[in-house]
Amino acid sequence: MAARAYWSGQLRLALVSIPVEIYSATRSAATIALNQIHEPSGKRIKLEKTVPGIGAIDPDDIVKGYQIEKGEYVLLTDEEIDGVKLESKRTLELVQFVDASEIDAIYFEKPYFVVPKDELAEEAFRVIRDAMKAAKKIGLGQLAMRGHEYLVSLKPCGRGMVLETLRYEEEVNKASGFFRAISDDAPPEELMELATALIDKRTKKFEPGAFKDRYEDALRALIDAKRGKKGATIETDSGDAKPSNVIDLMAALKASIEKGGGDAAPEPPKTKAAPKSAAKPPARRAPAKTAARKRA
Repeated sequence: MAARAYWSGQLRLALVSIPVEIYSATRSAATIALNQIHEPSGKRIKLEKTVPGIGAIDPDDIVKGYQIEKGEYVLLTDEEIDGVKLESKRTLELVQFVDASEIDAIYFEKPYFVVPKDELAEEAFRVIRDAMKAAKKIGLGQLAMRGHEYLVSLKPCGRGMVLETLRYEEEVNKASGFFRAISDDAPPEELMELATALIDKRTKKFEPGAFKDRYEDALRALIDAKRGKKGATIETDSGDAKPSNVIDLMAALKASIEKGGGDAAPEPPKTKAAPKSAAKPPARRAPAKTAARKRA
């Protein structure tokens, strides 16, 4: 099935307009869906939309409303909301260019692929793409999609371009409020050298496929065990680690370097065969608690 464009319109730079389409650059990973169950009956709980004094209502009778006072609303239809006029609903205008390093990573939100809509638009698209690449700049603009106007950035990516939605300033908490209590004192030089050496030992090319969702694997193993799947048990820690008030950072760094820097990408938790001497089958066992192993 062909991908469906998330947005279609004009990419505009001054008097140059290019028909483009935007597609989502990411997809949600398959996750284990857990439902709410009424334990005494074992039946799934259903959530119904109700009105006080009336009870359950027909979804077709629901409209959107903005509360102006308690209990008083301005009602809006979908047609009225869709009719709000914004140029950015159909046109993404690049109003500014900046160095990518000027934008803190905390502002970036979600990426999209941008491609020319047809062959006639391709030449102009390539010109803008290559000019941005040569200048080492990214473009900024605003784009209205699905009931919200986003601040967005645009940058070259291979043969196409990537658009990323950005958070507005008021959506980002000021870091100073969280970091104020951290001292500005420089760490001891010897500790810095050891920490730098450890970082160097763990530095390698980024390979996304090397990392997996270990929580998902552990949760699935727990579900398999409770379903009565033979030979499945869950590895757990023997107990909670006791915190120490004294941390020998120097010894820990040296030991880590001697071990080659440790494993850069831990393997997912594994299941192992249940002992034959187990008194009860897995299906009747109390739920096991999984915990990530702590590494030095």
